[in-house]
Amino acid sequence: MRIVELVQASGHPKIRARHTLTLEITKESHLTERGDCIVAVSASKGAADLSREFLKLARNNNARITLVMRVGEEVEIITGRGDGRLELSHPTDLVARRSDHVCSRTLMILADKAAANLSREFVRLLQDPSSTVRIEAAAEL
Repeated sequence: MRIVELVQASGHPKIRARHTLTLEITKESHLTERGDCIVAVSASKGAADLSREFLKLARNNNARITLVMRVGEEVEIITGRGDGRLELSHPTDLVARRSDHVCSRTLMILADKAAANLSREFVRLLQDPSSTVRIEAAAEL
């Protein structure tokens, strides 16, 4: 079984994508220098906006969670795991984590990439506020 959620977001000139443990997408439109894990703003969905079907599947410890992010012709893929502790209840944020830490914003744990692992060309595109970031979040067993 596979459930896919589509999210659209925007770039921002303050995106740095230097965090080594997390990658975040937010519905917020502003960004400070401290937000070095944030890779997209003004997202169409936060964790609480994902479907019950997605949440049910993501809560399985054997689920594979994948984020496919596209800006223009550039693509980045982040893969991690689901977890029975996932809440997906945060109103604005989606976070991929390299660790197994879980909070209301956590979309996946044990991810194979964090913000710092994105190609610098991809990050350059994310720094353009006119960039549209197309995101597919998939949970599958």
